[in-house]
Order: sequence, then structure tokens, then C-alpha cells
Amino acid sequence: MTPLTELSTEEHAIRLGGGAKAIDRQHEKSRLTARERIAKLLDPGTELFELGLWAAWKMYAEWGGAPAAGVVTGVGTVSGRQVMVIANDATVKAGAFFPMTCKKVLRAQRIAMENRLPLVYLVDSAGVFLPLQDEVFPDEDDFGRIFRNNAVISAAGIPQFAAIMGNCVAGGGYLPVLCDVLLMTEGSGLYLAGPALVKAAIGQVVDSESLGGAKMHAAVSGTIDYRESTDEACLERLQRLVAALPEDKRAGAANSPVETGAKWDDFTQPEYDVRDLLKLVFDDAPFDEYKADYGKTIVCGWGKLGGQTVGVVANQKLRVKATVPAAKGSVDKSAQFEDGPLQFGGVIYVDSAEKAARFVMDCNQLRVPILFVQNVNGFMVGKDSEQSGIIKAGAKLVNAISNSVVPKLTLITGGSYGAGNYALCGKAFDPRFILAWPTAQYAVMGGNQAASTLLDVQVQALKRAGKDPDADELAALRDKVKASYDEQTDIRYAAARLWVDAIVQPENTRAALLTALAVATRIDEGKPFKTGVLQV
Repeated sequence: MTPLTELSTEEHAIRLGGGAKAIDRQHEKSRLTARERIAKLLDPGTELFELGLWAAWKMYAEWGGAPAAGVVTGVGTVSGRQVMVIANDATVKAGAFFPMTCKKVLRAQRIAMENRLPLVYLVDSAGVFLPLQDEVFPDEDDFGRIFRNNAVISAAGIPQFAAIMGNCVAGGGYLPVLCDVLLMTEGSGLYLAGPALVKAAIGQVVDSESLGGAKMHAAVSGTIDYRESTDEACLERLQRLVAALPEDKRAGAANSPVETGAKWDDFTQPEYDVRDLLKLVFDDAPFDEYKADYGKTIVCGWGKLGGQTVGVVANQKLRVKATVPAAKGSVDKSAQFEDGPLQFGGVIYVDSAEKAARFVMDCNQLRVPILFVQNVNGFMVGKDSEQSGIIKAGAKLVNAISNSVVPKLTLITGGSYGAGNYALCGKAFDPRFILAWPTAQYAVMGGNQAASTLLDVQVQALKRAGKDPDADELAALRDKVKASYDEQTDIRYAAARLWVDAIVQPENTRAALLTALAVATRIDEGKPFKTGVLQV
């Protein structure tokens, strides 16, 4: 488990962006930092539900790193309306776009599109980080996709506000100009090429203000809608503009969870009853468990979260007895069933997969959002499982989730291994939000199993090269392989690559899910639910 104190310390360092000296340089320009701007923009007493804080963690070390990928994204409340905020952090390489910066902005735009959230861009960026331009510029999920999304979002009728509060150069200039409303502060610059590049390209000598300053774009080019003197004035104008939007629907009452005596730390143990965890997540209201006596390694049912009905699909972490028909010739003729073999916690069996698939279909039929809770080792393997149709049962569940039209939220509390990740709505299956505890781990299989497999591959390669490692060499090689694999299963590694939207402390789980659910249930597009071919 990642020590929580270590995690908190690292989060604090990430939030400092480029560090104290870079923050001072931003202030010397009479500009606020990205986080200071967001704090002033949001309604008093509210906080940003930050997404992608760990983006680019331990990446780009040769370039000095890029904390939070040089951009702050998250959902916040402005003038009583929920909005997606995207703010360049100019303390990190002047707000330049690294590859993960693009991915992070695109993820924020996607969340906004799926949930019809208005967007507020606080622009202060030097454009593409040139040493990595080949990884930022050309592909379908790179820099240009952001501008394509701006146009598509606008066409979909989702409001976009952009405030240029510093640099906005080269191709990055398209982002604010493709938005619905454009503000700009004095001292900022909006141009395809800065004065130095203009001189080099065409020999023209021009100052920054004449080339692309706020006054020029307000009075001459007519590009901007509002010219503001300071960051503070610009943010106040943004608040008034957002206030003109229709009011959000009132969310349900955030009822308290059941008082059970259980503690969040109880659920970092190898085995526990996932129903006890759900009691801490859901409101103090009855939980209606679906097919409680069947497919016991997955718990499905209906609960309330903030007054909203939610379906849950959560894999069980206890070893449980399967229920099977009683043997023929039983002495007790009235007994129809007997306990079957033990089923391992965290493993999906045929009956569990089929139950969960049917439950997902019911949630779609009733238009109820679904919460998936993962602490899963994968599907059961072996001859008996294969002959029972485990692949076929898993395919049914994957099919139902893939075609689901209701909002999906995913919470990873422990392992998220192999096809278990897929079957419980991993990132590839479009959850509106995917959250993880510090104890979560992402991998195709557990560390010990993977180390054995990878070690065997490496040993065979050594033998083909004429080398036959002895016992000590084998042990050292195994330790090296496992250490590398364990590093990649660390949830921070996953968060750095945006495989999860946020790492949340266990005690903050309910609050995070309440916010995510409120965003995800803003609209119901009314799409019909249907699946593809199901193997029977």
C-alpha cells in the first residue's frame, strides 16, 4: 500500500507546479497562477473536483518534469452552475503542451461533452513543447483534436468561455477563438507568431501589443469580446457571464450513510464483505440486493446516493459458498439445495458474470446510473470453468456494459487485473468518471504471476543465447523483473497516464462519488438500449 502521508506530500508538491520561483515570476508579471485564478473564479465555500492531478507523474524527467502535465482541470461551481475548468499552468514551462497535456485537456473536454458541462478555459500557454512536437502535434488524439473538439462542442450547444490571461501563441490561438465567448487581459498576447518569429520569417519589426495585444484585438481585429485590465476583473466578468446560463437542476439531498461502526481502513484488508463498504458509500436507506443467493462473488443491487437511485455492481472479497442443486438420492427429500465448493473472493465465476450482465441490462431498461466497484483478480480459470462457459459468460457482461446508455461510474479500491478490469467497466468502457484508492493496482495479472511468466521468457532468451543462469542469478533476475512490474502496477503510474481520473482517499470516497454522480446525471439523452449478438 502506498503510505497515505507520502501520497499527501506528493500531491502538495504537484500543486506547486513549477515551484516557488516560478510562482514569483508569475506574480512579478501581475498575473495570478492557474490555481489562484480557479480559487477566485469558483463560488465561495466550494472547491474544485480536480481531475488528472497525477498526470505526467515521473514523466519527462529529462526536461525537468511537468507537474500535473502543466494544466489544471476539474469540475467546479461558478455562479451556482457546474462547469468544467481548464487552466494552463504558466509556472510549468510557460504552460507549454506536453503529450500528456493534450491527453488531459482532451479528457476534460470529453467529460464536458458527455455530461453537457459548460467549459471555462483560462489560457496562459506558450503552445507546443517543441522538443516533443512529434508526440504533440499530428495524431488524432493530439493537439489539433482539442480545436476540433472546440468546434464540435460549440455545434452541440454546450457553452464555452475562454479568457486569455497571458500567452496564447501559434496553433494554440485557435482554442479561444473557437469558443463562444472570448475575454482577454491587458498585457496578454494572441498571435500565430510572436515578434521574434515574425522578424525571422518576414523581416517585419513589430512590438507585442501592436501584433496581438488586448487593445488591438478589441479595437482593430475585433477578435475578442471583452477587454479586461487585470486577472481579477476578468474573473469577475466570467462569473457574471456564467450566471446568465440556465440554472442547474437541484441535486437530491446528500443524506448521510448508514452508521455501521465500520471504518474505511477495514476495506484495505485482503478479505471483507463488500456490502459493508457499500453501507459507507450509500445513503442511510434500504439496499435491495439483486439475486442475493446466486452468483455470490459479485454483489448487485439498488441503493441511494445523494437521494438518487443507483445500481451497483461490486465484486465480493469474501470466499463464499456456491449454491448447487442437492445430489440425487438425498436423504432429506425436502432439501432442494446444498452448499457447493468455496469460491474465491475477487474472482468472477460464470454465475456471477451472467447475473451482473442481466443486472446491467435492467439498469438500462429502468434508466438508472450504475456504480462499478472493482477489487478484482479476474475471471476463474481451469478446465471446469472453461467447460462451464466462462468466456461466453464474460462476453455477455462485456457486451452489456459496452452498449450501456446510462451513466457509469467506476471505483477501484484494490486490484484491477486482466479481464476483470474490462468486465467491471474499466477505462476502455467509457465510465463518465473513474476513481481509485491509493491501494488500487492496475495490471494484466498480479505481480507474482507476472514475475514468473516474464522470468521464464527472459530465461529462455538467455538459454538461446548460450547462457544458463545459476540459482543466484535467477533470484536476482526475478527480483528485478518483479520490481519493474510492481512499479507499473502502482496506481500513481496509472494516474500519470490518465487511466484513472483521480486518486481519492478512502474517507473521501462518498463525497467524490456524490460530485461525480451529480455531473453524470445532469442529462438523460433517452438513447434506446440494445446489445449486439449474445452467445447462449
